[in-house]
Amino acid sequence: MRSAFLVLSLPLLLAAFSVARPSPLPAPLLPPAFDQNATRFLATELAQSFPSRVPGTADATKAANWFRDQLRQYGLPVVSDTWEQSAPGLGRVRLHNIWAVAAGQSSDAIVVMAHRDDAGAGPGADDDASGTAALIELARTYAEPSTPAEQRVRAAHTVVFLSTDGGAFGGLGAARFAAHLPFKVVAVLNLDAVASTGPPRLVLTGDRPRSPAATLVETVARRVLEQTAQSPRRASLLGQLIDLGFPFTLYEQGPFVARGIPAVTLTTAGERPPAPFTDRPGRLSAARLGQLGRATQEILGSLDQGLELAQGTTSYLWLGDRVIRGWAIELVLIALVVPFLVGAVDLFARCRRRRIPLRPALASLRTRLGFWLFLGLAFWFFDLLGAWPGGSARPPDPGLPAVGKWPLATLVGLVVVAVLGWIVSRHRLVPRRRVTAEEELAGQTAALLGLGLIALLLMATNPFALLFALPALHAWLWLPQVRNASPLTRAGVYLAGLVGPLLVLLSLAVRYDLGLDAPWYLLELVGVGYVPLPAVVLTLAGGAAAAQLAAVALGRYAPYPPPGERPARGPLRELVRRTVLAFRARRRATEGRNRAFGG
Repeated sequence: MRSAFLVLSLPLLLAAFSVARPSPLPAPLLPPAFDQNATRFLATELAQSFPSRVPGTADATKAANWFRDQLRQYGLPVVSDTWEQSAPGLGRVRLHNIWAVAAGQSSDAIVVMAHRDDAGAGPGADDDASGTAALIELARTYAEPSTPAEQRVRAAHTVVFLSTDGGAFGGLGAARFAAHLPFKVVAVLNLDAVASTGPPRLVLTGDRPRSPAATLVETVARRVLEQTAQSPRRASLLGQLIDLGFPFTLYEQGPFVARGIPAVTLTTAGERPPAPFTDRPGRLSAARLGQLGRATQEILGSLDQGLELAQGTTSYLWLGDRVIRGWAIELVLIALVVPFLVGAVDLFARCRRRRIPLRPALASLRTRLGFWLFLGLAFWFFDLLGAWPGGSARPPDPGLPAVGKWPLATLVGLVVVAVLGWIVSRHRLVPRRRVTAEEELAGQTAALLGLGLIALLLMATNPFALLFALPALHAWLWLPQVRNASPLTRAGVYLAGLVGPLLVLLSLAVRYDLGLDAPWYLLELVGVGYVPLPAVVLTLAGGAAAAQLAAVALGRYAPYPPPGERPARGPLRELVRRTVLAFRARRRATEGRNRAFGG
C-alpha cells in the first residue's frame, strides 16, 4: 500500500505544470458613465413602493410593471416571459421574466441580470433592488448617446438586460431563462446585493462541477479592483473543492454554468443573501453601488471587444491569481484511491489464501444495502405523499421560514418505518453465537471492497466527490489492523473516516450559516431533487458499507447465517408470528386475571 503512493507522484507533477495565470481582457476605451445617485434613488423607490415582492403577489406584479415602465423610456424593446411554477413555501405561482435588448453587430448575446423579487420578510433594498436599479442604469447608458457626436455606439455583441423572478426562491427565473434561451448567450454577469458596505465578492459555483472561463473571472476581478481598489473575494481552496464535489449555489449564475455558459455573480453579500432585517433602503451605499456599477460597465466593454477569449466552462481551482486545472486535481484524487484499492485487494487475497469464506460477509453486506435502499424508498414514498416541502429542483433560500421548520411528524414517521425495516432485517444481521476473528476479517474485507466499488463509480460520475470518500477509504483500511486494539482506538479510527462526509454538512452549517439546520436543509435538497439521484444512491450504498464496518468495530457483527442457523421462517413471517403470539399471550393473561377476579 505504501508503495502504491508512488503513483501519486505523476499526477502531482502534472498538477504543478498545469498551474497557469489567466490574463484579463483589456479595459474598454470609453470611460464609464454610471450615475450612482440616480441608481440609489431607483433602488429606494422599488424597495419602498413594493416592499413585499414575493412571486405571485400584487406587489410582484406591480414591480414587474414598474421595471417595464423604467425601460420603455429608453426606447429599448422589452420582452416578457410568463409561466407558472412551484416555489418553496408558496405552491404554484405565476412568474415573470422581463428583458430589454440593445442590439449589437452580432446576435451573440451578453446577459446582465438581477432578480426583482424578494422573500417578503423585508423590503429587499440590497437584495435585490440594488441589482435591479443597476440594471436599469446600465440599460440607460446603452440606449442614450454616448459620444460627443450624439451617436450611439453600437456594441459588437447584443447586450440583454434581464430581470428575473423567483430569484429569492432558488433562482427560478434564471433556471427558466437558461433552459429556454431566446439568444445565443456567450456570457452572463449576475448582479445581486451590490450596494452594501461589504467587500466585493465573486461567486463562480455552478449546479454541476463546472467553472466559468478563467479569463472571464480574471477580467471581472481586474475591473472591480480598478474601481474599488479591492480584489474581490472568492471561496477558499477547500471551499472551491467542496463546491466541485458537491455543486451548490444560492446565486443565479448556477444554472448557466451547469449548461456550459460562462457566468459570474458580483455581490457584496456573503455566501447567502443578507438578512431581511438589515436589508433596508437607509443602509444602501451609493458609493459602493457606483463602484460596482462602473465596474460592470467596464466589464461589459471588455467582454464586448474580446469575448471570444473568455468563452466556455471548465473546472479549476484558484490559488491567488493562478489556477490549477480541474483535470489535474481529478487525477490527484483518483491517484489517492489507488493505494486503498491495492490494500483492499491485498486483504481480499489474504482471505483467499487463508481460505476465509467471504460469501457470508458479502451476503451480510447485501442485506444491509437492502435496508439502506429501503430507507431511500421510504423517503421517496413520503415525498410522493407531500410530506416533505415541495418545489422545483432548485436550492431554496435558507432565510425562508419553511427552511427552518423541520417536519417533525414526517421525521418521526420515517424513523418508525426505519425501525420496522430494521426489525425485519436484524434476524440475519445480529450475532447468534460467538463470531470468530476470521469471520470479522471477512466482514471488514467485504465492506472495504464495497467501498472500493463506490469509489470507482464516483470516478465515473464526479471525481471531485472523491474528496468526501478519501478520508473513509484510508482511515477504515486500518480497521483490520487495529481489530485487537482498545475500543477507544477502534472508535477513533472509525470516526476519522467520517470527516469526509461531514464536510458537506459543515460547509452548509458554517459557510451558509445554517447551523443545526444543515442536516434538514440537506434532506430538503434531496427531497426537491436538486441532489442528483446517482449521488443519493451511492451515499446510501456507502452507508451500508459504513454500517458493516461499525458493527465489526463495536463487536456486533455477524456473517449471514447458513441455512442451518437461519430461523425456520423468514424475517417478515417471524415478525408476524411473534406479534400474534405476544398478542395471544397478553389476551390469555388478561382473561386469567378476569377469571381470578370473578372467582
